[in-house]
Amino acid sequence: MAQESERVMDYLTEVELLAENVIVDKQQIINLDGKRNRNREALRALQNSSNQSGNVMVCFGNLFIKFPKSRTRDMIQKDQEQLDEEICNLCNQLKVKVNRLNEAQGKPEIRGFNLTPLTYEEMQAVTKILKKSEQFKTSA
Repeated sequence: MAQESERVMDYLTEVELLAENVIVDKQQIINLDGKRNRNREALRALQNSSNQSGNVMVCFGNLFIKFPKSRTRDMIQKDQEQLDEEICNLCNQLKVKVNRLNEAQGKPEIRGFNLTPLTYEEMQAVTKILKKSEQFKTSA
């Protein structure tokens, strides 16, 4: 009886840890997405500002520094690229963690969960094939 209760406790601990990892990753994605949105707002403000060639005030923690507008835009865009990459990596890891959690709970794998979008080249090829099939149907 003690072994069985220990096994149940180990199982519940494993499931709880897996679920906690999923929640932590989801929260991190939300936080990074918030930062990405603030960066997007900053880029839009830089674009719409009337001061085209001058310096802008940039906040680094508790400090405001005057920076050239072009350099500020470049920094924000690099930060955006890094955030996009981090979010993409977290999403990919999240899929694996959710599958592991479902497996630990004895649930079946979620169908269609590991789908990836078509690349630009693949989408062009599909469009080309569809146009050819439409031309074939109208000529027949």
